[in-house]
Amino acid sequence: MPRLLHYSDVENVYDDPVRVGRLAGTIRELGGPDALVCGTGDNTAPGVLALIECGRQALDLFEAVDADVATFGNHDFDFGPEATRSLVADAPQSWVATNVYGPDGDRFAADETVPWTVESVDGVRIGFIGVTDPATPSLNPMAADLRVSDPYDAAERAVSELRAAGADRIVALSHLGEGDDELARRVDVDLILGGHVHAARNDRVAGTRLLRPGANGHAIFEVRLDATGVTGVTRHRTACAPVADGVVSALRGRIDAEGLDEVVGRVSEPIDRSDTAVFAGETRIGNFVADAYRWSVDADVGLQNSGGIRDGPPLAGDVTVSDLVSVIPFEERVVEATVTGAELRAVLRESAATVVDFGGPDWWHGHVSGVRLRWDADAARLAVARVDGDPIDPDATYTLATSAYLLHTGHEFPTLREQHRTGEGDLQFEVLAEYARAVGIDATVEGRIRRGGGADRNS
Repeated sequence: MPRLLHYSDVENVYDDPVRVGRLAGTIRELGGPDALVCGTGDNTAPGVLALIECGRQALDLFEAVDADVATFGNHDFDFGPEATRSLVADAPQSWVATNVYGPDGDRFAADETVPWTVESVDGVRIGFIGVTDPATPSLNPMAADLRVSDPYDAAERAVSELRAAGADRIVALSHLGEGDDELARRVDVDLILGGHVHAARNDRVAGTRLLRPGANGHAIFEVRLDATGVTGVTRHRTACAPVADGVVSALRGRIDAEGLDEVVGRVSEPIDRSDTAVFAGETRIGNFVADAYRWSVDADVGLQNSGGIRDGPPLAGDVTVSDLVSVIPFEERVVEATVTGAELRAVLRESAATVVDFGGPDWWHGHVSGVRLRWDADAARLAVARVDGDPIDPDATYTLATSAYLLHTGHEFPTLREQHRTGEGDLQFEVLAEYARAVGIDATVEGRIRRGGGADRNS
């Protein structure tokens, strides 16, 4: 009976060689001639080692588990399409890109990828398609020259071709996130192996099984198939799995060669940087990053998007350059933007989940410096917003320090645009290291962001 071993969004797992060793160990332990190893995007970046290796550190994992099929996530283009093309050419698996096109209009890396593929296991012909979020060019500045077409139309065409090719079962490798529901409703596939959204999922939509294993290599799905469809699903945690020593040694060798162990500060109480914390409102890590941005370009306000702070172990004790790179592992610069007071209020409102097209309904998407605000959740409005203690003047101008990414994308803080750029600083993680050396790291939660219902008479 064929089995599929599904991982996704491992992202910064490579910065923890033992954890990636346990991920590889889990897959190896479950593997065999009846198993196909499937990845559904964001398995090459981001992360510290990914930034240094341009994603090629992922080859250590792919080769260790003898990966079979994969599709692309938005972060798989973090170092530009040519770096991705090179990695794909050297990877062992078949890369299935059903709706990704290069700047020339041809399917991306047409010599190294396929629009669909068929794998035969235990007499069952399993067809695979691979669909990527069409927002990828706006989510990732390094993918701006790509065209990602409508995934549902592309999937329908590929499924028709797979059936003509004699596929018994059809599996969608998807990096659509919440778009998987629409995929299930519109396209006749037997199974959707999903990613993009980091929360685990095991569900049925329109009769189609939909799975997401969760992010950062903590779990994988094992799916059993036969000629009639899905017969069983098991989610395996990796924490207690045997360690694949070879991949651990390879990754440690890469890390040791980079010399990122300079201590730039010390933390007396550990600083939480989990997704649970950073999307809940004000946090110490968010305050530290926003403060560093504002300090670096001497702006009135600092702003960091919650999604840019990557999940990982708390900052604790001696903090190294590598630790700070892992917080925001992107080769993007801090920029200065000049906005009106009215625009600044709009930007602060856009921290609320109601105006962001991803994440949970209660997520908070912005961390600030130089600002104190109150969000009235009942009325879905910005009740109070002050800069340096004074109410924001809608007709005044303010300088805002943030990441270059937020001037590029329209998915977060859409008020900010490239035309607001008035200056540029160092790379984000360099700014964090400079600030840590000069000022320190022990940020506190001090009431910059308050969320609740009703009026605030005392602000």
